[in-house]
Amino acid sequence: MTETTIQDESIRILITDDHAVVREGLRRLIGTEPGMDVVGEAEDGLEAVQKACNLKPDVILLDMVMPRMDGLEAINEIKRKCPEARILVLTSFSDDEKVFPAIKAGALGYLLKNVAPYRLLNAIRDVHQGKPSMSSDIAKKLMHELQRASDLPPTEEPLTEREMDVLRLVAQGLSNQEIAEALVLGQGTVRTHVSNILSKLHLANRTQAALYALREGIAPLSH
Repeated sequence: MTETTIQDESIRILITDDHAVVREGLRRLIGTEPGMDVVGEAEDGLEAVQKACNLKPDVILLDMVMPRMDGLEAINEIKRKCPEARILVLTSFSDDEKVFPAIKAGALGYLLKNVAPYRLLNAIRDVHQGKPSMSSDIAKKLMHELQRASDLPPTEEPLTEREMDVLRLVAQGLSNQEIAEALVLGQGTVRTHVSNILSKLHLANRTQAALYALREGIAPLSH
């Protein structure tokens, strides 16, 4: 009974990379970590989409450069078919034309393959909980991007006091459920506040909202 409970609580992970040696290394690393289970592997983006829908993993590790269907196409297709999918990009590429579209398409995390093993395992946990996770240099790129003037000016309607409260907690990486508990609100109300925040600030997702809050000093930078 104990073994079944542990298995049920394990984070189910799909590994997608076109290099067998990378997949093997990731499988071995994850296999050493209690509470994590590799449920499938994919060699390209097309296979990743198929297995993401069939296996419904908790976290999808995804490379950006792959044959048949690249990482960005795969993210878009996975999120279209499985909106709740949580994707952690693990790649060798940190160039802007890959980072920003991947985050905008819905990737919750973006790490480079030179990341320390413990950081990768922590990132898997964070993404599983719905928290953004990315390499420090990627975060700097996104913060720099947010410092550019927006094509659309912010709405004349400022954030309400409650929306500011929600934004601070989003910046701390809290999920909607955790925010709801902290502010004694319903999850539906929190979702509405997050949607209003993104709309007013013309941001694409929670990651950009979190970085905006950090840049504007709305939430403190924490290690």
